Amino acid sequence: MQQSDLLLSVIVPVFNERRTLRRVLEHVRAVPIRKQIIVVDDGSSDGTTDVIRELVAEPADDDHNRLQAIFQPQNQGKGAAIRAAIPHLEGDITLIQDADLEYDPTEYPHLVAPILAGHADVVYGSRFLGATHRVLFFRHTVGNRLLTLVSNLCTDLNLTDMETCYKVFRTDLLRRMRLTSNRFGIEPELTAKVARLGCRLYEVPISYHGREYWEGKKIGWKDGIAAIWTILKHTFGNHDDDAGFTTLQRLRHVGRYNEWVWSRLDSYVGDRVLEVGCGVGNFTRFLRDREHVVVTDNNEEYLARLRRVLDRIDNVRVCNVDWADPSLESLHGERFDTILCLNVLEHIENDDAALATFARLLEPGGRLVLQVPAMRALYGEIDRAIHHHRRYERHDLVAQLQGHGFVIEEASYFNLPGVVGWYLNSVLLKRRAIPGLQARMANVLVPWLRFEQRLRLNRGMALLAVARKARAVDAQPTPFAIPASIAH
Repeated sequence: MQQSDLLLSVIVPVFNERRTLRRVLEHVRAVPIRKQIIVVDDGSSDGTTDVIRELVAEPADDDHNRLQAIFQPQNQGKGAAIRAAIPHLEGDITLIQDADLEYDPTEYPHLVAPILAGHADVVYGSRFLGATHRVLFFRHTVGNRLLTLVSNLCTDLNLTDMETCYKVFRTDLLRRMRLTSNRFGIEPELTAKVARLGCRLYEVPISYHGREYWEGKKIGWKDGIAAIWTILKHTFGNHDDDAGFTTLQRLRHVGRYNEWVWSRLDSYVGDRVLEVGCGVGNFTRFLRDREHVVVTDNNEEYLARLRRVLDRIDNVRVCNVDWADPSLESLHGERFDTILCLNVLEHIENDDAALATFARLLEPGGRLVLQVPAMRALYGEIDRAIHHHRRYERHDLVAQLQGHGFVIEEASYFNLPGVVGWYLNSVLLKRRAIPGLQARMANVLVPWLRFEQRLRLNRGMALLAVARKARAVDAQPTPFAIPASIAH
């Protein structure tokens, strides 16, 4: 996108700023970018409300500076003001502008440039990257750096200025965030959600003309304490975001567990691979060295993220596939020696039709590698939240695969300890997602999971199945036998 094509939405939260608001908006309007300016009066009591009404009533000079106002019935805080503006956003990119003259609107082109260039989803203007700034309070600066450090430890980002008030977002991403903070906790909350969404985040240096408290600066030490609480809450607590996406993001942080799963699958995976339901790419990264890889999902946002990561790799193609559509036009002419379907089959309403399609896409002798959630008794709130249609029992899955002409090479339960955690969270406590800290315990379980491989478990949280498409010589395949004592 070119800057000339851009519509920039500027959110201006305002509380008791009648002495500075006109001047701030003059600077905002002077920026040569087409803008939608949303001023949110957060229950001002000093005459700011009257100033805003006068500004809105003034005739606009041109269509490049559309001004609209939102009036909060009472003072709720900066976070509440930002939330009030989000439903009204029309621009491609959204920028948050405080009304206190500390931040310079002439830097808008600099701030939006990484997004326009396609490099970033979110940009923070950093006061600590070397640009001109007013020298003020040492303890305030130390507090800012401390909050940034705590945030970075929890989000695994390397920001220099988490508390900056110049934050710029792709508008579609900002709309996805279910924000809850009312006051200045909005800054760490936004950062936590940017990290959890896996956004490409850039920092650019900005100038800073800070105010003293007698000039109207409002943030204080209590807000710092609240910010730490917000950071911890959004790191370790449950979140009312998309449960499926939250689950995928948490699985990104159990790298040791994912590597163990892959170690069990690697020997079955050939050179021409179709990945069904790649999500955010937790297992796609293991496929980069295969000869030809097609990764699919029906969530365009997930696919867009993967395209940005994989666009330099010639052997990987990313495409949108809806497995409910029998035509599968995007896979026309493709045949594979391996189909990888990890934690996806349970999301497909007609799993029989999907298995028939997989059989059609496989070459004779090709393998279908499946991982599915196991044990119907564990079906609960988390399954419903992440759109599981079912959980599987081993004998049913084996029969279903054999019904489509597959020869079963392996079908085994694993992760017996996970049964307890899933039953507790999903069935008893009716949570919508496994808490983040509990999810990371999967890494700790890896030594046990290795030991489990020596056992013949008749229970487990998940099922791993490897099924080979019969060749002509397999016209009478040997049935996969499960001993009666463990046939569950």
